[in-house]
Amino acid sequence: MARVRNWYNKSKAATVIWVISLITFYSIFRMASKYSSSSKVVMQVSIVSIKLYKRITLTRPNLAALPVSNGERSKLYEKMSRDLDEHGALFLKRGETSQSLLLSDLFDIKNGSVTPALKAANPPVRANVLHLSTEYSLPIAKAVRDIFSPTLNEVIWFQNSELYHFSMFHASHHISPVPASEEEIEAEVDAVKSVADQLCPVTILLDRVVLTSTGVLLGCWQVISGTDPVNIRSKLRNALPRAPEKQLYAPAILHTSLARILGHPKNSSEDTNAGSELQHFHELVARLNNRIVGTKATISELWYVEEYDVLALALDGKMKTRRFQFGCSKA
Repeated sequence: MARVRNWYNKSKAATVIWVISLITFYSIFRMASKYSSSSKVVMQVSIVSIKLYKRITLTRPNLAALPVSNGERSKLYEKMSRDLDEHGALFLKRGETSQSLLLSDLFDIKNGSVTPALKAANPPVRANVLHLSTEYSLPIAKAVRDIFSPTLNEVIWFQNSELYHFSMFHASHHISPVPASEEEIEAEVDAVKSVADQLCPVTILLDRVVLTSTGVLLGCWQVISGTDPVNIRSKLRNALPRAPEKQLYAPAILHTSLARILGHPKNSSEDTNAGSELQHFHELVARLNNRIVGTKATISELWYVEEYDVLALALDGKMKTRRFQFGCSKA
């Protein structure tokens, strides 16, 4: 009877893996067909889908313990992938960007270059993030620059590759600030370190890159092994009871900002219609996906960051960082 049960569990896990693979392939292909008027874009995204499908199925033995939250992440990423087409390129109107902030409040465009308009955060934001090592971020950053610089170099802000990160949990953020004394901050630091000691290295796979209606280029990842982001956020919630009840991101999400687009491509003119520009953005995103989807990485550091400037991690602002290695040695 035990053998039968063991066989059933293994068969069930394998079936789930194949179903996830097929759904991922189908959904990305359907998205490309629906929203892309260019057969070139459909072809590029189709190739991305096939590559990802092969990567998942060929590494199947390593994915036998895929977390249930991968399905939730896929749903979130699907919604994010539709955002640009459903809402249009709001960033071309200098509208809202991430965390309910305006692009015009965050950046200045002068003499053909983008510079951050740093503003003091009062009180400082206290963020807990997972850091992506430069071993993985540098090749990704190069691909982003190679593809987006030729037509957007004067209207794009590239995320510092040394600060690629995944936001996990905020002890205080600008929407719901929680002031803290130095003693309270040190207590939070100790609590976060105790969480890091419990975490196992997280092996992740780049599922897709999306461009949102607010101009943020995001790398969206899935988990292969290690402590799932849902569990990390839960542990941080328990360790930081004074933190805002409403956090900035969904519990399952695992994404990192790669760049922010602020304006029109070089090849645009007054006669260029919105559809043509949208098509251009789709083509760039498809090319980037074709180049970097399937990238694997391992995360093993949790950072507690005091951001003295608004979005300091994203804008190279003033901040204080405490870095903690994961304490669990299991992969």
